[in-house]
Amino acid sequence: MERNLKNVLVISFGFLLLFTAYGGLQSLQSSLNSEEGLGVASLSVLYAALILSSMFLPPILIKKLGCKWTIAISMCCYIAFSLGNFYASWYTLIPTSVILGLGGAPLWSAKCTYLTIAGASYAEKAGKNAKDIINQYFGVFFLVFQSSGIWGNLISSLILSQSSTKVEISEEDLECCGAYNCLTDTTNTTGSARPSNSLIYTLLGVYTASGVLAVLLVIIFLDQIKSDQAETEKEKPSFWSTFLATFRHLKDKRQCLLIPLTMYSGFEQGFLSGDYTKVYVTCALGIHYVGYVMICFAAVNSLCSLLFGKISQFTGRKLLFALATVTNTACIIALLLWKPHPKQLAVFFVFPALWGLSDAVWQTQTNGLYGILFEKHKEAAFANYRLWESLGFVIAFGYSTKLQAYIKLYILLSVLVLSMVTYGAVEYLEAKSSPGTPAATKKENGGPHSQETRM
Repeated sequence: MERNLKNVLVISFGFLLLFTAYGGLQSLQSSLNSEEGLGVASLSVLYAALILSSMFLPPILIKKLGCKWTIAISMCCYIAFSLGNFYASWYTLIPTSVILGLGGAPLWSAKCTYLTIAGASYAEKAGKNAKDIINQYFGVFFLVFQSSGIWGNLISSLILSQSSTKVEISEEDLECCGAYNCLTDTTNTTGSARPSNSLIYTLLGVYTASGVLAVLLVIIFLDQIKSDQAETEKEKPSFWSTFLATFRHLKDKRQCLLIPLTMYSGFEQGFLSGDYTKVYVTCALGIHYVGYVMICFAAVNSLCSLLFGKISQFTGRKLLFALATVTNTACIIALLLWKPHPKQLAVFFVFPALWGLSDAVWQTQTNGLYGILFEKHKEAAFANYRLWESLGFVIAFGYSTKLQAYIKLYILLSVLVLSMVTYGAVEYLEAKSSPGTPAATKKENGGPHSQETRM
């Protein structure tokens, strides 16, 4: 058990170090690289590359390299993105975004494969239930990994708050903040309050070092699992069969009805990290507050994910979806009406806290819903989940610099309403086909989001 647990901890802390850097950078892209919308354009390209990557790269790389080296090489793709930010331009950030997107899917697939094989291997030797051991390993992983959003944003805020060029934001400039923001490259004179290059290079240096440490940790301390290539060859279907199964799954009416809900997950996360951080937080408070605000989101999200995963068996998923819908709708309406002002500091943290509560429902319950509805076709179902959520991210980041915030909020509200109508249709079909089946779901720890989410 000691050796297996050591490997689980190596992967967990490797991901913690890697996503401490990536999570912090993603939160800052719309504010740090706001010229001509470069930051959000890079995120849009990144998620588009992730869609392509998830379709064919994971089985090929894992089969050829094994899990350990797939994880190590994919982590290097994330480091490339950090390096691209040192001299942020269309010629550096877009190519490195593509590289990161291509590395994202193999990284998560290799991690899942490694933990699954390690758990099954130990269970076989110890005479225990493989499912229980695998769940324990994933529990340890997410316990460590989830805190990356806190550390990455804390580092950015502590470093960027050292800036000596604090600019007092005038009332005239504050008029350009919020839902009816002025569509200019630099929202107001807070653009001139951009941290000095030395502070930005310090931050990027810390993030890059964190990524390099993650790679070294995996290369030096992670054991290669001898059976993983054989397992991959035996279990992984070919690219074309996976590709066709993903789209063949759309013949299921329930899958089609879940597309708006799955895309909404990408839309709402994209709005918070791409728009709320820029037109509300950076505009009215300064870029050094972005990290603190996103820490609030990450902390509430993690706690609520754990809570909702436990209580869903008592409340049922419908009640939790209703809670998230009401909370998100209230936030969207309030953001349309609110004019951000530095004197209302607490309000800047209330929105990400409530957003974190809602997002915890969207992540845990939508994953669980896919797992229960499509139990016999999980691989095709979760491929669709990744595809449509990533498409939501691509669209949200794609129009980020083209539309004013209030239009994006109306789009968000429209997609949310549509999502709940189609989700209701899914529940109706389920109740009709299998009356008496309990609606309660258990949390299922799937891939990104994570992320981007958690990616």
